[in-house]
This record gives sequence, C-alpha cells and structure tokens, in this order.
Amino acid sequence: MSIPSFASGPVNPLPSDSGWNLKVAVLFGAVIALLAANIYLFVRVEQQRSELAKLRESIKAEIASVREASSASVASSHQRIESMREDLEAARRQAAMAVGQAKTEAVRRAEQLTTALAEEQKKQQARMASQISEVRQATTETTTRVGQVSSDVTAVRSDVAATRADLDRTIAELKRASGDMGVMSGLIATNSTELAALRTLGERNYIDLDLRKTKAPQRFGDIAILLRRADPKKNRYTIEVVADDRRIEKKDKTLNEPVQFYVARARQPYEIVVNQIANDRIVGYLSTPKVQQAR
Repeated sequence: MSIPSFASGPVNPLPSDSGWNLKVAVLFGAVIALLAANIYLFVRVEQQRSELAKLRESIKAEIASVREASSASVASSHQRIESMREDLEAARRQAAMAVGQAKTEAVRRAEQLTTALAEEQKKQQARMASQISEVRQATTETTTRVGQVSSDVTAVRSDVAATRADLDRTIAELKRASGDMGVMSGLIATNSTELAALRTLGERNYIDLDLRKTKAPQRFGDIAILLRRADPKKNRYTIEVVADDRRIEKKDKTLNEPVQFYVARARQPYEIVVNQIANDRIVGYLSTPKVQQAR
C-alpha cells in the first residue's frame, strides 16, 4: 500500500509584528468606541422606556378608573333590568290567570314594563357609548399633554442653551487690567450684565458698592469706605479704605480702574471697581478673594 505524498508549496509569509500589533490596536480601539456608543444608546433607550412606562401607567390608571365607573353603572343597570324582567314575568303570569278587566290591566302593565325595559336598554347603550367616548377623549388628552410637556422641555432646553451662550459671550468680552498696586487684576466688569457674569463664573466674591459722601465710613463686607471726593466731569474720585484698623487713601482714581489693597487674612488683594461717578456718589463693586488665608 503506497503512502500519499503531500506536495510542498510556497508558504505565505506572516505579517510583521509591528503591523500586526497596529491592526490589533486599531481593532481594539474600534471595539472600545463601539462599546461606548452602545452603552450611551442603551442608557438613552432606558430613559425613553422609563418615560414611556410612566405615560402608559398614567393612561392605564385613567382607563381603569373609567372602566370601574362603567362597571358599576352596568351592574346597576343589569340589576334594574333583572328586576323589571321579574316584574314582567309576574305581570304576564297575572295576565294569563286574570279574566276581563284584570286581564286587560295585566296586559297593559306588561306592555308598560316592556316599553320601560326597552328604554332602559337604550339608556344603558347610550351610557356605554358615552363612557367609551370619555375613555377615548382621556387617551387623546393624555397624548396631547405628553406632546405639550415635550414641547416645554424643548423650549426650556433652548432657553438654557441661549442663556449659556449669552453668558459665554459676555465672559469672553470681559477684560483684565493691572491694578493701581501693579498687580494684574482678574476679569473686570463695567456694567451690571458683566458683573452678573462674573458672579456666575464664581472665581471671587462680589459686593455691590453704592457709596455717597458722608462724614463716617460705610461698611461693605469686612471693610469700610469713606468717599472723599467725586468729580463726574473728569471721571475721578478719591476714597479712604478702613481695613485692619488702618486707613488707606486712594486718590484720583479713574472709572473702571481696579483699586487694590491687601488685608491681613488674604493673600490676594481686595479690589474696588467704580463704574459710575456722580456728584458726591460712586457706584461699582467690591471684589474679594474666594478663599481667604493668612499671609
């Protein structure tokens, strides 16, 4: 018996390790991205299912309530019909046994009961049709409410997006300036809209400043300020800051200029920015560090 021989042919060369590893890495990355996308889609689908389940439960509850009322009404009608049928049978028996006037009265009574039974059946059918219409109307109203809620959610999302865009645009327009002590200030607000954006940003504390010329310093946060002079024509003012039992004079300061000073418990300087200068009055804000530490 001869043993078959296998012809040896050319062997395909294996891909290099580097090329194979690159393909594996690309394939692994694609699998990870696909898995992440599937997880995200699964979470979104579960959220939609949860909302749909709540809607279905609401509709089922309303339909169950209508059905319960309908069942009670039908049961009551059936009871009345049975009672009428019994009366009819009794009247018929009396008619069969009666003679003369008695028979005539019994027949008339039977006819009256027959007519009443027919009318009651019509009323029952009308009530059933009305209750079915109410169920349909409740389902339609629920669907309408769901659509309105979806529209409201979409509108709220649009408003939030627009508000965020306005805030980002306002923050982008804010500028930085060097303070009167040579320290680079943070973002400077020149109006109430920009000040609101700074508060939303939350990097520092901001206290509204409306200072009039008085004999005694006015308290703002943990410091006091005394307005010495306000010149709206030249847009300059002079104030005296009372902090840590020290008086610091800030003379001839200009509009929107960061007026800086240090207090004992903060490493970063306090800043006063005045946006409006009137006769014997200045309006702006006081900016203090968010986290205060002893120097």
